[in-house]
Amino acid sequence: MPVTVLLVDDEPLVRAGLRAVLEAQSDIEVVGEAADGAAVIPLVRQLRPDVVAMDVRMPLLDGIEATRAVLRTVDEPPKILVVTTFENDEYVYEALRAGADGFLLKRARPAEIVHAVRLVAEGESLLFPASVRQLAARYGEGEGDGNRAARAALERARLTEREAEVLRLMARGLSNAEIADRLFVGTETVKSHVSAVLAKLGARDRTQAVIAAYESGFVAPG
Repeated sequence: MPVTVLLVDDEPLVRAGLRAVLEAQSDIEVVGEAADGAAVIPLVRQLRPDVVAMDVRMPLLDGIEATRAVLRTVDEPPKILVVTTFENDEYVYEALRAGADGFLLKRARPAEIVHAVRLVAEGESLLFPASVRQLAARYGEGEGDGNRAARAALERARLTEREAEVLRLMARGLSNAEIADRLFVGTETVKSHVSAVLAKLGARDRTQAVIAAYESGFVAPG
């Protein structure tokens, strides 16, 4: 079955460009478009896409609030890939914190766009781990309430030594297969550890788990 994608951007040319790139792939199908985040929830419910590729800045409802709304109101929500002009943008980090699974630069090459959609759909690797580290270093440090909450949540999680090791490797961007090779265990064992880490942290996916690891100080973003 192809990966189905909903495109959400207020610029028609951006939507047309993404559609042309994605529909050139036999394993990806664009099932719909929208010009603002306010239209996302009804379209997600109607079309049930695997991935929503959504602009982070839109006039009525931006990608951050649209991400929160989808995750709050839609059963079995899709993966969300925020699309942005600027890589080191606080909006991008807030979208990731809100539950987005990754981000994509508008100037990305076609191969990078296709890779991002596939990777986010699979959910077994962190998209652009170095950039996520940079965003965490810039916007996730400090002694605010959010960081205290992240530290408290990590302490409550009581990760085992192996689960903690898996989380550190996830934060470095390793896929399940790469973690399995590093730890000399099977891929299914790694999947079990990843699932346990997500459950204990209350994280939707590995992106949110990695952000929690950075914000709590468990993993240094540098």
